Order: sequence, then C-alpha cells, then structure tokens
Amino acid sequence: MIFESPTKGRMSFEEMFTDLLEFLNREPHDQYRLIIGTDSHTRHDTVLVTAVVIHHLGKGGRYYFHRSHRRAIKSLRQKIFYETSTSLTVASKLTEMLEKAGVADFDVQIHIDVGRQGETKELIREIVGMVTGSGYRAAIKPDSFGASTVADKYTK
Repeated sequence: MIFESPTKGRMSFEEMFTDLLEFLNREPHDQYRLIIGTDSHTRHDTVLVTAVVIHHLGKGGRYYFHRSHRRAIKSLRQKIFYETSTSLTVASKLTEMLEKAGVADFDVQIHIDVGRQGETKELIREIVGMVTGSGYRAAIKPDSFGASTVADKYTK
C-alpha cells in the first residue's frame, strides 16, 4: 500500500508509519489524535482515498493519503460501508503497529463521510455502530474532516 505525503512524497505504509512515529516523538508529552477517513468518487470506476491524519492538538498536524481504483460502486449504502471498512482496516493495522512501538494509549478516530443532512442520514446509526463496535471513536459530518475534507480533496 503506497501513501503520499504533501511534504514527503510517495512512501510505503511502513515508511508512513515511521514518519508518523518521528512526528509523535518530537514532542512526546503533547496530545495527539490519529484520524483515519476514507472518501470515494465514482465516474467510470470508483476512486477511493484513505487519509491518515496525525493531529498535534493545538499545533497543527500532518497527513498522508492512499488512492486506489475499484470497479464502479453504484449503491450509496455499499459505498459508505466500503469506505468505512477500508478506514477500519487501516486503523487496525496502525493501532497494532503503535502498540508494538509502545504507543498503546492513543486517541484514534474514524471519520465517516455521513451526516444528518442528505441521503446518508439513514446510515448513521449502522455505520457509527460498526466503528464503535470495532473499538474506535466515530466522527460524522460536520466533524469528519478526515473523510469529508482531506480524503475528498484527492478523490477528484
């Protein structure tokens, strides 16, 4: 899985994780939040973008994104579930690696591209349940900037 960083360029998942750890270790006593969000856009095929955001609370942050192409997903419900399961897969791998690196107590959020306005409002309960049932905190619009702003920026 190849990620891109606006400041560092293309990197493997492991290189992205190493860069993330280095960012955390600059000020290890500060507070950080790890945010994973996925968004997609369908034309001929579906472009899926997963963003990994390390938010240094009160001091900015850094993000990485992975872009992939899939066959066209036409169903909104299927698309939202696919986006969320992709975020959960990345979050699971990252939290496992963080635990191995000795960073176990960490605020991890999954940002979901659903909100109380529009077609996705009927999916909120199911999707949030899927995330919280996996052990992560869930954020929906307007608070889900990891999916609705960062990932969305790279789907077009």
